Amino acid sequence: MPKAGQLAGDKDWWRGAVIYQIYPRSFQDSDGDGIGDLKGITQRLDHVAELGADAIWISPFFTSPMKDFGYDVSDYRDVDGMFGTLADFDALVARAHALGLRVMIDLVLSHSSDQHPWFAESRSDRTNAKAVWYVWADAKPDGTPPNNWLSIFGGSAWTWDGRRMQYYLHNFLASQPDLNFHEPAVQDALLDVARFWLHRGVDGFRLDTINFYFADKRLRDNPPLPEAERNDTIAPRVNPYNWQNHIHSKNQPENLEFLRKLRAVMEPYGAAAVGEVGDAQRGLQIMGEYTSGDDLMQMCYAFEFLAKDRLTAAKVVETFRALETAAPDGWACWAFSNHDVVRHASRWSLSDDAIKAYVTLLVCLRGSVCLYQGEELGLTEVEIAYEDLQDPYGIEFWPEFKGRDGCRTPMVWQMDNATGGFTTGKPWLPVSAEHVARLGDAGQALAGYYRRAIALRHRHPALSQGTQAAMEAEGEVIRFRRKAGDDEIFVAINLGARSAETAAPEGAWSSAADDLGAALPDAGGRIALGPWQVCVLKRKM
Repeated sequence: MPKAGQLAGDKDWWRGAVIYQIYPRSFQDSDGDGIGDLKGITQRLDHVAELGADAIWISPFFTSPMKDFGYDVSDYRDVDGMFGTLADFDALVARAHALGLRVMIDLVLSHSSDQHPWFAESRSDRTNAKAVWYVWADAKPDGTPPNNWLSIFGGSAWTWDGRRMQYYLHNFLASQPDLNFHEPAVQDALLDVARFWLHRGVDGFRLDTINFYFADKRLRDNPPLPEAERNDTIAPRVNPYNWQNHIHSKNQPENLEFLRKLRAVMEPYGAAAVGEVGDAQRGLQIMGEYTSGDDLMQMCYAFEFLAKDRLTAAKVVETFRALETAAPDGWACWAFSNHDVVRHASRWSLSDDAIKAYVTLLVCLRGSVCLYQGEELGLTEVEIAYEDLQDPYGIEFWPEFKGRDGCRTPMVWQMDNATGGFTTGKPWLPVSAEHVARLGDAGQALAGYYRRAIALRHRHPALSQGTQAAMEAEGEVIRFRRKAGDDEIFVAINLGARSAETAAPEGAWSSAADDLGAALPDAGGRIALGPWQVCVLKRKM
């Protein structure tokens, strides 16, 4: 049963929700050690509530050796000391719920840290109680790894272990061994982890690398991927990981039954999950498989809108048409930035006006929405010197790929000190002076626009939960309609730096977004859109 204090209400709260991602190392430091923590998050929750978010997603804060900054868990049921205590977490949940914010936490189930007691026991010999809890395999006769699978972080996905005289699988760092989901006891242990946090009051989970849980039981080689089909959506272009078609190392059909078990655990709590689908070729298809029906995950996100190339009107239309084919009953969670990609203000070289156009698009699309901390201020990617790098991914592929530190630098809160109010000590990553400057008029104006755009979504059921139809691109202008009951919305957005024109919809309409500087149709039924201008109309009933 849900723990007392968990937000009551519609179990479909997630549908159309606005979720604010918090990277705990970089949100707010409460004790001066230069690293953000749970108490710091609690201190700043008012900001998230005032922005209008429905929920927060907190990246990992569990006990960890921090080889991958929390995505290598050594104790799934405790808080790492650098972030605080379980009592601090309980206080955070209580404060969030008091503000009307639901709490989602990042569960990293596909792999653990090599310092987790489960792995320590598993690697000790081949006959212990947890001997099959991880993916172990014998070497080929010549001593090489059992197959050709590659790690996203570079090199082979297999590391030799002299204790067992076998290789173990790791799709990421060698210090992140993959759990063996073919073993029922592993599934049961991880479902118990979910129950532990649900009982503490969490409202849901972000599921890291949701499509990596199972590996092919026969450990067959991945086939090569034709050069024309390679892209750097998941891994940087310099990584040969992109040269394989990963049909055996992930995306296995057995995953669906585990996801049904997880959904059954969440259901009594009214909890929801959003899964990260890491696949460059079949992301939308997998999203559809994992979110279709009432017994799987509620939401997933693929990487179409996190890609390097600027999101154009044509690309949005192409994505939704593909989604309609691959996932007609699925539910997406859209984002432009997160802790793993270059911030979209920099990635797409956006002005503040362009950022406004894109967030308007985001809140008007069918699906749920995820915002990454600081994007409401227009924070850009920070250039990190090699000697300041923390991310092992960037260190491995420098300088062609500089890793993820540039999007993970500390959040800024006040202009009167060099760390932007993040810490009284030395921050774990440098604080950008440009970021501190964004706390001035320009950044505050953009944050105000975000609040109004989110409020627009909340005012109209058509935008948060309605159907979506008639999506088309006219040059840089994207047009579509949303509808829920009597609430019908027409959206036209100029995603370009030149003025454009489009036709108004037939019928009687009025402005739904005066406070966004939205354009209106003229007497001749045309809508003139300035660079990056939006038009949002509601049908008169």
